Amino acid sequence: MALTFLAQPRFSSGLVIMTPGVEDLARQGKINPAIYLRRHLSADWGDLDDSDRRQNNAALKSGENRLFSSYQVTPTLKLWIITEWDRSITTLLLPSEY
Repeated sequence: MALTFLAQPRFSSGLVIMTPGVEDLARQGKINPAIYLRRHLSADWGDLDDSDRRQNNAALKSGENRLFSSYQVTPTLKLWIITEWDRSITTLLLPSEY
């Protein structure tokens, strides 16, 4: 039996968009962006160092800076998620699309 963890969002995503690269991978079934978006919105920042985690946690409290997550989906595929400082938009992108 699989367990599903549905964390409550810790902040608003605003409008959620995907870059063409992420959309293409999702369409091919190579990535399920919803899994990583849920992690991001629950303040699971993924594969960040301690300094970046502290910056995100401070931004979460202050609401004054953007929020950034990085997830190593496969050994060769990384997904970034960025929520703008005003929480108006969240973008799912590949590092090469930054």
